[in-house]
Amino acid sequence: MSYSVDANILLYASDEQSPFHVRAREFLATCAGQTEVWYLAWITVMAYLRIATHPAIFASPLPPGEAQENVGELLSLPHVRTLSEQEGFWQLYRETSQDLVVRGNLVPDAHLATLLRQHGIRVLYTSDADFRRFRFLDVRNPLAG
Repeated sequence: MSYSVDANILLYASDEQSPFHVRAREFLATCAGQTEVWYLAWITVMAYLRIATHPAIFASPLPPGEAQENVGELLSLPHVRTLSEQEGFWQLYRETSQDLVVRGNLVPDAHLATLLRQHGIRVLYTSDADFRRFRFLDVRNPLAG
């Protein structure tokens, strides 16, 4: 079974001041140590780079080179793949979001949910409960408990 990881897990793993830092790092270390294929969407990677380096969001923002190195380490794992939009994405996005009011912060969530749907990935590890609105996803919070 393959899965994807949302940006918030990557961000918590990089934010040493977060109360979720240790759990997020341990979760990613577990993912890195297994052979099961997992996916990072480019929208997730870019969200990570944008937020991790932003001084108004992170108390100690990462230098861009360090944030890029973190991404590079993940992408260099032999069982990590990237996701991009395929032909028909726009129609599937509209279908995915048709019963929801998608605006503001839910737009990138709908984007990621649609990418996962397009590629047949049902499991998403995230602490963002908004993803539960997309009923086809099996949303799991690795930081709970």
